[in-house]
Amino acid sequence: MEAAAEGAVGLSEAREGSPLSGAAASDDGDTVVGVSYGMDAADMDAAAKKAFITEMASSSGQPGQGKKIGHRGVDASGETTYKKTTSSALKGAIQLGIGYTVGNLSSKPERDVLMQDFYVVESIFFPSEGSNLTPAHHFPDFRFKTYAPVAFRYFRELFGIRPDDYLYSLCNEPLIELSNPGASGSVFYLTKDDEFIIKTVMHKEAEFLQKLLPGYYMNLNQNPRTLLPKFFGLYCVQSGGKNIRVVVMNNVLPRVVRMHLKYDLKGSTYKRRASKKEREKARPTFKDLDFMQDLQDGLMMDQDTCNALTKTLQRDCLVLESFKIMDYSLLLGVHNIDQAERERQMEGSQGDSDEKRPVAQQKALYSTAMESIQGGAACGGSIDTDDTMGGIPAVSGKGERLLLFIGIIDILQSYRLIKKLEHTWKALVHDGDTVSVHRPGFYADRFLKFMSTTVFKKSSCEFHLRSCHRHAFKHLRSIQTNEHHSELLL
Repeated sequence: MEAAAEGAVGLSEAREGSPLSGAAASDDGDTVVGVSYGMDAADMDAAAKKAFITEMASSSGQPGQGKKIGHRGVDASGETTYKKTTSSALKGAIQLGIGYTVGNLSSKPERDVLMQDFYVVESIFFPSEGSNLTPAHHFPDFRFKTYAPVAFRYFRELFGIRPDDYLYSLCNEPLIELSNPGASGSVFYLTKDDEFIIKTVMHKEAEFLQKLLPGYYMNLNQNPRTLLPKFFGLYCVQSGGKNIRVVVMNNVLPRVVRMHLKYDLKGSTYKRRASKKEREKARPTFKDLDFMQDLQDGLMMDQDTCNALTKTLQRDCLVLESFKIMDYSLLLGVHNIDQAERERQMEGSQGDSDEKRPVAQQKALYSTAMESIQGGAACGGSIDTDDTMGGIPAVSGKGERLLLFIGIIDILQSYRLIKKLEHTWKALVHDGDTVSVHRPGFYADRFLKFMSTTVFKKSSCEFHLRSCHRHAFKHLRSIQTNEHHSELLL
């Protein structure tokens, strides 16, 4: 059951140990199992076990539920809803709330991040008629909560995001709802400048993220160049007795560059093939077995780039393993330069003769794929990330010139009883080493082995790669000067 807005359990209570010290039922009906990463099966109480069974039963789907996936649904008018809140109302509340909280924070002096900053929750009420602190609006009354505002301000500063840029991206332009959000039941919004993704998360995920913040802070200080998600803010919209939590992250796949192929890779082979329904989508997301079939020779890149990528993946997996995180994926977008040029010729594009259009300037440092894997002068400083939109030049086994866009996603999973039970059940009838859910150490090793031996490979022809780089620059410049034929969403 949802708690009333005023009575909801806040993450600030973590210091007393209640929500974060063990398994519990959330205030929004999401099962909280695995929010702290050291618990054994014996620590799980009967209530959480019952919640687990209930969640597993409800996930099978019951007649009359329509097209509802998790908390995401569609109302009678065809508009997306999340916990019965319309997408337009949710977007409006997010923009009003972030506008207020970031503006309010800018009036406070900068200082070092303290341990207690990770557990602070600030709250402001937005009545529809307005108040002396908030503007009037056309949405239902809501309360907006900001988690760890000082800590997240530090993260944004670390990545060079100025408050006015953050506000402009998130609040001054309409948010774009992604039309292919996936099967998680989350709703995804993208800022118009391609910079940020806003994703709804369940209570257990939001709580686990806050649990990770001190370690996340330490890791980013030591290594800002990472393929792990960059978290820029964690918020909660309370409306109609429901809590809707959202996280702001970096966007891995820019809309301005068409992704001809997209993969969600885990290094697992058990049932890791896109479903028939997924394949029928305009821009499907394929999986490990699909990759092994489609790109049998892997993706080849020059030796320096491949080494830098492998080292980055090793560091990131070590961090994830240390937090007992598993079931994460590598999101891989592949832009085929040769195919794109053929498509443009077929469409009769005039290329460089078209009127130039402004290209959004990247706000966050180290957030593109190429920036994330190269430290300083890695790759000889020969790659201009502005020209390639941050993509990593590569070639396929057929010699096709590619740009790769990558990032590690879905890290808010901890290896606790639900996952242990899931793996044990699957292992009874299948080879336990092939299923996607596994203990964190094994998962990390298998993930790394798959990426470094099957997906990414060193090219034996450096000259061809350099030619690919130069052609990539020219190709991306032509993309940047052409008008959009359509909105290319993820």
